[in-house]
Amino acid sequence: MSVIRNLRRLMRRAYKRTVDLSHPARSPLGSSVVNCVIYENGVRQPGAYPAEEALARVRKAGTGFVWVGLHEPSGEEVTRMTELFALHPLAAEHALHHHQRPRFERYDDTLLAVLKTCRYVEHGELTATSEVVDTGELLVFAGPDFVLTVSHGRHGSLGPLREALESVPDQLAKGPAAVLHAVTDRAVDDYLAVTDALQNDLDAVETQVFSEDAARADPGHIYQLKRELMELKRAVAPLDRPLQQLAAGPTTPIDAELVPYFRDVAGHLTRVTEQIASYDALLDSILQAHLAQVTLAQNEDMRKITAWAAIIAVPTMVCGVYGMNFDHMPELHWEYGYPAALGAMALACYVIHRSFRRNGWL
Repeated sequence: MSVIRNLRRLMRRAYKRTVDLSHPARSPLGSSVVNCVIYENGVRQPGAYPAEEALARVRKAGTGFVWVGLHEPSGEEVTRMTELFALHPLAAEHALHHHQRPRFERYDDTLLAVLKTCRYVEHGELTATSEVVDTGELLVFAGPDFVLTVSHGRHGSLGPLREALESVPDQLAKGPAAVLHAVTDRAVDDYLAVTDALQNDLDAVETQVFSEDAARADPGHIYQLKRELMELKRAVAPLDRPLQQLAAGPTTPIDAELVPYFRDVAGHLTRVTEQIASYDALLDSILQAHLAQVTLAQNEDMRKITAWAAIIAVPTMVCGVYGMNFDHMPELHWEYGYPAALGAMALACYVIHRSFRRNGWL
C-alpha cells in the first residue's frame, strides 16, 4: 500500500495548485473539453489531439489508453463522446443531467461511476442558514482503452489528480481502472476531510447547548447542521455496497492487481459512513438535550410563577374579606387592628416564601 500513500501525498501537494475547470485556459480543445491525453505504459504522450484522433491512435497501436475530461458539457458534446466511445444510450443521459444518485453501474465492458464531490465551506459562525457542505458531481466512464470523466460544479478539478498519477507511471500503467481507483480514492479522501471539519461545528453546537446560557441556544443551528450532514450522507451512503462488490474480486475492467486498492478505498468509505452515523446520532442527542433543557427551564418558570401566586393569594384573600364592609369584622374597631392585619399578612407571606425556598421553587 506504499504506492497508495505516495499517490495521496502527491495529490495533496498538487491540490494546492488546483485550477478551476471552467477556466478557458484549461479547455484548449473546446468549450467543455478540459484535456485529452494519450498514455502508453503509464507515460503521457506529447501533443494535443482531438478525442477522435487520440482514440484512433491508441486503437491502432493496440496499447495504452486515452483520457478525455469534460466539464459541464453541452448535449451535442455528450452525444459526440457517446458515439465515439460507443457508450450505452443511457450514458448520454447520465453525462448530461447531474443531481444523480451516486453509484457504480456496468454497461457491457464499460464501468460507470457516479460520484459526488464534496467540499467543506469555511464559515466564521454557524447560523440557521450557513452552508457547511458544498457538493458537485463527477462521472467516470472506464472502458478497455479509454477514460471519460464528466464533472459538474466548480470544485471537482481533476488537474491535481492527473498530475499526481503522471508522477507514478507504474500505477498509471495499470490502465483505465487505475484512473477510476484514483478518482474514487480522491472523492473518499474529500469525504474524510469534510467529516473531520464537521467535528468542529459539532463541538461548537454541543458546547453552546450545554453551557450556562443554554436556554438561549438556537435549535435552528442544530437543525441546519443536521441537514448539511444529511447532504453528505446522500453523497456517501449509496457507494458503500458497490465499492464492497468491487473490492470482493476482479471484474471488467478491474483486474486482480487493483482489487486490494479498491478494498482500501472501501475501508475508508466505511470509516466515513460510521462517522456520519455517529454525528447524526450525536446531533439527535444534542437536540433532545436542548429540548429537555428548554422544558426544564419552562417548568422552573412555572414553579416560580405558581409560588409567587400562592404568596400573593394570602394578602389578596385577607383584603378581599375586609373589603366586604360588614359591620361586624374581627378587630374592626381596634386601634391596632390595621397594623396587626398587615403584620399577619406579612408573616404569612414570609412563612410561605420560606417554604417554597426550602423546596427549591424559588
